[in-house]
Amino acid sequence: MLAGYFRALCDKPRLPSGMQAQLEHLSEEITRLQRYINNLEGILALPALCSDGQPPQIVGTLLDALLDFLSLDIVYVRLKNQDGAEPVEMARVMRSPESTTHAKLIGQEFRFWLGHDPQQWPRLVRNPLEDGNIAIVPLRLGLQGELGELVAGAQRPDFPRQAESVLLNVAAQHAALALQQARLLSEQKRAADELDQRIAQRTAELAAANEEFKKQLAERREGTAHHEEKDLKRSEARNAAILDSALDCIVTMDHEGRVTEFNPAAERTFGYRRQEVLGRALADIMIPPSLREHHKRGLARYLATGDERVLGKRLELTATRADGTEFPVELAITRISLDGPPSFTGYVRDITERKRSEEDLRRSKAFLAQALHISSTGSFSWRVATNEMTWSEHLHPIFELDPHAPVTLDLIRTRVHPEDLSVVNDIFDAATRDGGDFDYSFRLLLPGRSIKYLHMIAHGTRDEAGRLEYIGAIQDVTERRRAEEALVNARSELARVARITSMGALAASIAHEVNQPLAGILTNANTCLRMLAADPPNVDGARETARRTIRDGNRACDVITRLRTFFVKKSSTTEPVDLNEATREVIALSLSQLQRSGVVLRPELDEELPPVAGDRVQLQQVVLNLLLNAADAMSDIEDHPRQLVIRTERTEDNHVRLTMQDAGVGIASQDVERLFEPFFSTKSGGMGIGLSVSRSIIESHRGRLWAVPNDGPGATFSFSIPSGLSA
Repeated sequence: MLAGYFRALCDKPRLPSGMQAQLEHLSEEITRLQRYINNLEGILALPALCSDGQPPQIVGTLLDALLDFLSLDIVYVRLKNQDGAEPVEMARVMRSPESTTHAKLIGQEFRFWLGHDPQQWPRLVRNPLEDGNIAIVPLRLGLQGELGELVAGAQRPDFPRQAESVLLNVAAQHAALALQQARLLSEQKRAADELDQRIAQRTAELAAANEEFKKQLAERREGTAHHEEKDLKRSEARNAAILDSALDCIVTMDHEGRVTEFNPAAERTFGYRRQEVLGRALADIMIPPSLREHHKRGLARYLATGDERVLGKRLELTATRADGTEFPVELAITRISLDGPPSFTGYVRDITERKRSEEDLRRSKAFLAQALHISSTGSFSWRVATNEMTWSEHLHPIFELDPHAPVTLDLIRTRVHPEDLSVVNDIFDAATRDGGDFDYSFRLLLPGRSIKYLHMIAHGTRDEAGRLEYIGAIQDVTERRRAEEALVNARSELARVARITSMGALAASIAHEVNQPLAGILTNANTCLRMLAADPPNVDGARETARRTIRDGNRACDVITRLRTFFVKKSSTTEPVDLNEATREVIALSLSQLQRSGVVLRPELDEELPPVAGDRVQLQQVVLNLLLNAADAMSDIEDHPRQLVIRTERTEDNHVRLTMQDAGVGIASQDVERLFEPFFSTKSGGMGIGLSVSRSIIESHRGRLWAVPNDGPGATFSFSIPSGLSA
């Protein structure tokens, strides 16, 4: 009967004293997880929200978001410049507006004390702005840090938590994506402008050279043969210098489509030597077979009609190298102004790398769009002064609105649940008035009377003119809300079952433990009556029997008191605890059960053990759980003694360790870590709650609980918590 009570203490549903604390801890974890999910949603929207911004604007948005989301003390970014200029340094410091000054100071301090490679920096460094130390997380921006570095710091001792590390890594990756997008757009614009300038410059240079050449021809007719030859060589040298120094491919073609000039850049790009292609049809050496007929028809049409549909325009086509490989090019064609049949100059640029970058950007945008679709998230912007709103395509299905209809605040209000309409109005009024960030949840009542739960976050920014604009994201959290409600209902039912089970276990345990002292009381009382009824009465014997009766009565009271300490509902208290004494009490409570199970108990308690700071009842709960698990593990052992060693000792790091070593069936290596997961059990009748609750109790005492298989039979479970000197 007592075994049922002990098993109740091992499983979370049967432990009322620890169940409340466990549920409260789980609730706090869910709240913290929700907050980090909300922050992650804001980070995931960063590339989309900053798609048209410049790198400093992107970095500023990233810094503001991280400082707000993670409550950091310092967040610093060092952004490298592609042209070799000085890097851009930006920082945000909690409770300080002097971000520019702090950025320079923080960067100098980090590089002076820690070196130039953030990946080699220690996690705990000197605070560059205040006295004391600060925990930092340095991250690369880009795969190899080619974009710069991000450093987040906080004075909290537990920084970074696991969720904060995940959020920082996601923020660094998406910030790098936004920066790469900005750089790619800037590079594309610069390349297009450069090509236009080069085309205009080369056209003007060739036109000037041709004019000079015509002028020289006229002068040659009037001058001597010597001057004609000299001027001709000078003109040819000038034209050759222009062609040789050009960075783009320059190819000239006559009216028959044959190559008349092929500069060194064209040789490097197409893989032909100049002498190989002069006089050959341009279509046969540079244009893919599928486009050759189209090229020939276009040239014939121009010669016949003067149609200039391709002249002076930038075209993106596919070209062919000498080895037969095809690659994308950007082409601009101009006509050379000379008398006689027309001739043409083509300026060609290999855009393979640009196309690859555009494809990478397209894929990144597609991945982001897919992530937003999977998470039921959409982004928006709202210009407060004009009430102009811009939505991403993912928001229209959430609100069930026509994607072609203009979005207004009044249209949004038609979808808000009437009970939440006042809240939404207050949100927009406060945002218009204060300009601060907002983070709210509300419901929608859709035309079909279905209800959706939404979570909305937004960050307020101002442009150069001081006009307020909000950029934010909205997520459909209906499924999550329903899952949370189902979880709450399941927990309530589990708590009800646990209370019923625990009451049964308490009644059975009290009946079993009190039975023996009650039997002693009855025996002593009968003996006392016989001694008093003797002739003469045995007064001394009766007096001694009465004393034994009182002793057994006190023993019964102690049993009930000790059992109630494990079941009574009270808050956790921290006090100095003698772990040896607490362990002996658990052993005394469990001794009869261990004896019936044939367990040979061998205590090895360190008498010099310092006290620990904690909750005595909770720690006894853990010891009792481990002890009964060890007894259960040896219940079927027949070929060797069922020996259980309980050992306490003090470790070198000022911790106190308790070890429970059994000779039972042992544990499989693949199950070692899973033992502490909720609802995982190696026992056929177990619920898998006891060890999970025990680990939570030890971790709440800033300690650690673990298990290892023995070299021989059985397993060893241990926990370690700080001693009273280090707590």
